[in-house]
Amino acid sequence: MSPTTATVASTATATTALGASVPRREGREKVTGAARYAAEQHLPLRAYAWPVPATVARGRITAVDTTGALALPGVLGVLTPYDAPRLGPSDDPTLQLLQDTRVPHRGWYVALAIADTLEGARAAADAVRVTYESEPHDVALYEGHPGLYTPEQVNGGYPAHREQGDPDAAFADAPVRVDVRYAVPPLHNHAMEPHAATADWDAERGHLTVYDSCQGTTVVRNVLAGLFRLSQDQITVLAEHVGGGFGSKGTPRPHVVLAVMATRYCGRPVTLSLPRQHMAATVGHRAPTLHHIRLGARPDGTLTALVHEVTTHTSQVREFVEQAAVPARVMYAVQDSRTTHRVTALDVPTPSWMRAPGETPGMYALESAMDELADALGMDPVELRVRNDAPTEPDSGRPFSTRHLVECLRDGARRFGWTGRRPPLREGPLLIGTGVAAATYPVYIAPSGARAHARPDGSYLVEVNATDIGTGARTVLAQIAADALHVPLDAVSLAIGNSALPPGAVAGGSTGTASWGWAVHDACTALTERLARHQGPLPAAGLSASADTTQSAKQKSPYARHAFGAHFAEVQADTVTGEVRVRRLLGVYAAGRILNPRTARSQFIGGMVMGLGMALTEHSGLDPAFGDFAERDLAAYHVPANADVPAIEAHWIDEHDKHLNPMGSKGIGEIGIVGTAAAIGNALCQATGRRLRELPLTPDRVLAALEPGPEAAGRAG
Repeated sequence: MSPTTATVASTATATTALGASVPRREGREKVTGAARYAAEQHLPLRAYAWPVPATVARGRITAVDTTGALALPGVLGVLTPYDAPRLGPSDDPTLQLLQDTRVPHRGWYVALAIADTLEGARAAADAVRVTYESEPHDVALYEGHPGLYTPEQVNGGYPAHREQGDPDAAFADAPVRVDVRYAVPPLHNHAMEPHAATADWDAERGHLTVYDSCQGTTVVRNVLAGLFRLSQDQITVLAEHVGGGFGSKGTPRPHVVLAVMATRYCGRPVTLSLPRQHMAATVGHRAPTLHHIRLGARPDGTLTALVHEVTTHTSQVREFVEQAAVPARVMYAVQDSRTTHRVTALDVPTPSWMRAPGETPGMYALESAMDELADALGMDPVELRVRNDAPTEPDSGRPFSTRHLVECLRDGARRFGWTGRRPPLREGPLLIGTGVAAATYPVYIAPSGARAHARPDGSYLVEVNATDIGTGARTVLAQIAADALHVPLDAVSLAIGNSALPPGAVAGGSTGTASWGWAVHDACTALTERLARHQGPLPAAGLSASADTTQSAKQKSPYARHAFGAHFAEVQADTVTGEVRVRRLLGVYAAGRILNPRTARSQFIGGMVMGLGMALTEHSGLDPAFGDFAERDLAAYHVPANADVPAIEAHWIDEHDKHLNPMGSKGIGEIGIVGTAAAIGNALCQATGRRLRELPLTPDRVLAALEPGPEAAGRAG
């Protein structure tokens, strides 16, 4: 081997090994402003669109006056339910926009203004006059709501109701019992980049090009094809850079449908970027959830009964039920259990996915109740969770592919300096406490395809329709490719975010790397084998190989596949102001093989920060009089800022799960949020001696709980 060859081989070993901490490939583009997002496509003769939201909570449009709008300079047109193009069928009725005069909730789009400039489109939208026939509305969720029913399924296809044994009798017979209720308010995703699309209809070619801020261009293309009666070959959807989504961009949203309507109408490229104030009503939210949990246990802490009943809302437009009781089917060994969901259709915007749907609110309630059970038992909360670790999945009886929850708890306790139950500390007006919570998230793998090309110059191109929503997918997929090809990382270039590429799974449900990476690994492995058989120099066109994991990914696994984790928090509560601040936050995870520590740590910490916001500041209140969300911008909806984020650490157990995919990896984008709010709430209870069971833990609630007397405890609960 020549020195040059040896150097190359050494570099390949150092830079392509999965597990290397490799910087993001697109980092420089993003920090220098070179990265172009959906609304930043500067196409010739580009026009702009601005939608008109309904100002009543329920009713019908009786008239739309566009005279004033059309008289403004530069206005190209105004689409209304009376003249907008008729759309084809789709499975999502939230996309049937401007098709009739019904108003199912406040903020539903009732018209669309198109103009030469953004300012002109906004002015035209303001000049549209809509007359309504209002009807009584209902946006209030409560446990005894007369419209409640039990659906067949909840989000993710899970049965809404599951029961094993006789949980009511087991609870009644339990020596130690906890019977508690918790409330999680509506929450909104609020990605940094608003939902935006630039659509360009080429009438001569009969081709539609769409730049969309989405989490998957294949599904956007397919849905647009049905709505606009085009073949899939007539549409190209691109999403090279996406400024976050947290689930709200997982499927097509109204902005992209309206942008395509506009370009088809005016024959020019059209950009539509939703104003932040519209997003609360149009792109989904985490539905509010009311939780009733009953836990029964023996004096040694062994669980004998578990009941988790969830009440939530959906819209009149489409049923979406947050699967918040489902994680209780996974977490702890208990023979007698019931998990169920009830939902009522209100006059509200349609809820949808938000980071770790189901697990986030469900585990907040369950892990808070476990902490209350530990108090009732006089037991260390860590030891209570260890005592009830499940050897097999309680709901199905299947063995776990891997389950290292106990290791996460033990390692986290060691790193955090956990000393079990101890008296709270006091520093002047500050009460200080610590808390713990467990976390889980299921492993999902979806079918994907990929192509790998070897070029005569020694470089490689890998094509997969992945979407990088800020997770570092480009980087990790290139590492997977380089590892399978046995070449230096710099030799691999990646093409993603284009519906013309081999179809890839949506970047959601923590499926991305596990799904796309499997296809990339298989394509690159096949190319490696083909290159080994090839004799002589490569042809000018190079050599290629493809892979499609549809059959492999759809095979039902005999294993229950989940990631697990443990969260530890130290908080302080100010007895004068009621302010709660987190001093320390630690997460330890068992999430399969970590393919890139740098990007993985970023994902874990990002989830934990989002959980901190859920615990302390984030809340979207539905105004009962007007029927809309009161917090409609980042001034009112408080996401954590730098000053809110404490000393925060993320670690993981070295885990290679051979029952998942060739990389042994699990999804990591969501588990970081799952147990964080519960750990913070448990720490606040330990600090103050008062249990607050409604999020967020705002100063007014804390001060009310700290008032002396038994009535304060009632208000806190």
